[in-house]
Amino acid sequence: MSATPVKTRFAPSPTGLLHLGNLRTALFSALLARREGGIFLLRIEDTDAARSRDEHVGDLMEDLRWLGLHWQEGPEVGGPHGPYVQSERAGIYAEDYQRLETAGLAYPCFCSEASLKLSRKAQLAAGQPPRYPGTCSHLSPDEVQARLAQGLKPTLRFRVPAGRQLRFEDLVRGEQRFDTDTIGDFVIRRSDGTPAFFFSNAVDDAMMGVTHVLRGEDHLANTPRQMLILEALGMPVPRYGHISLILGEDGGPLSKRLGALSLRELRARGYLPRAVLNHLARLGHHYEADGLMDLDALARGFDTARLGRAPARHDPVQLDHWQHLAVLALSEAELEDWLGEGLADVVPEGAREAFLKVLRDNIRFPGEARDWARRLFGHPPEVDAPGRDAMELAGRRFFTAALAALDPAPADFRELARRVGEATGAKGRHLFMPLRAALTGLSHGPEMRDLWPLLGPERVAERFTAARDSLPH
Repeated sequence: MSATPVKTRFAPSPTGLLHLGNLRTALFSALLARREGGIFLLRIEDTDAARSRDEHVGDLMEDLRWLGLHWQEGPEVGGPHGPYVQSERAGIYAEDYQRLETAGLAYPCFCSEASLKLSRKAQLAAGQPPRYPGTCSHLSPDEVQARLAQGLKPTLRFRVPAGRQLRFEDLVRGEQRFDTDTIGDFVIRRSDGTPAFFFSNAVDDAMMGVTHVLRGEDHLANTPRQMLILEALGMPVPRYGHISLILGEDGGPLSKRLGALSLRELRARGYLPRAVLNHLARLGHHYEADGLMDLDALARGFDTARLGRAPARHDPVQLDHWQHLAVLALSEAELEDWLGEGLADVVPEGAREAFLKVLRDNIRFPGEARDWARRLFGHPPEVDAPGRDAMELAGRRFFTAALAALDPAPADFRELARRVGEATGAKGRHLFMPLRAALTGLSHGPEMRDLWPLLGPERVAERFTAARDSLPH
């Protein structure tokens, strides 16, 4: 008999845009399934009705597809274990709640939030870990009915067995042990009838055949509770792996409230899918290869044994490094599509191929290409501060000499620079910096020998004239 195929899942709550933290979880889960030839499942956990939004469901699915993280089971794809939206699974949960209550493994709890808060405060004051004291755990059926008759809406608590130690082998952190006496009976159904995360998340993983669960280390304390639920229901327990959290540049937790770190913001800035994937795949995971990889290569090199336990730090410089490599890897057709149609209005048709060839190594985002297009083919550009300083140091005589050096037309930029240098005595950066600043408006950029053919003699003369006339007599 063949082994059970690997099935992983990504189970986001549609309460906002996808950010780097949950995207990395999705990526690692997809890579594990892809490496093993298994199934990557998507499930929408929308039981928090007050915060969940339908529009976010569409957004997150679009973002996953943009990254190439296609799911083989879930919304819009289907599968044998649907529905894949938790708000549509209430009837399934109701049956399991009934089974637990009938077996005496769950009970209604009428404690108010105020009384629970006082209990937690007293426990903390006594130096004890806060846990439910079991106030309602032994109510008789008559006592339960009396409270229901008063219109009270109870939660449903799972009865945690006493005196046990739960163990499991974490895919990332090794052996984990939890004493049930430290857990306390916990809520599995809220007073409004909706399932608590502990419950629906675990039950759905088991019923949908999920074999491996990769999630953030902040969920580690949930695992013993979910193991107890699945054991009580006679359901299989998946293998769990708790990955390190991502820290920001300042060393603090990377918050999903930072809009610039949502995938939607990164897409709007022009980041490419391959850049984001290669950056995320290395946050807390080690690859032997250093170069840019596609999804298949990332999957082949993925191993839970290479997931680190220490927090991973998001470095925007590293993300931009992968963006640069991703731009270089684009085909000409992909590059043109990424840059958009805006260049056609600025770059002459005959110069488009040469322009893209020269600029590919010097741009990371479409806006930079559009800026260079305006600088090279538009009106004389505004000059940056270092370039302006270089032009002022060179003076009017320098640009008068530059204009004279255009007749006869120099064969290339090197010939132009030689003529200007002979006429003015300028050398090195004092020769090249003023010429670059006048022609491009910037003190840095691609090699001038490559830009020279794109400028053309008329624009060169126009810019040297503008530079000369902008300087005092």
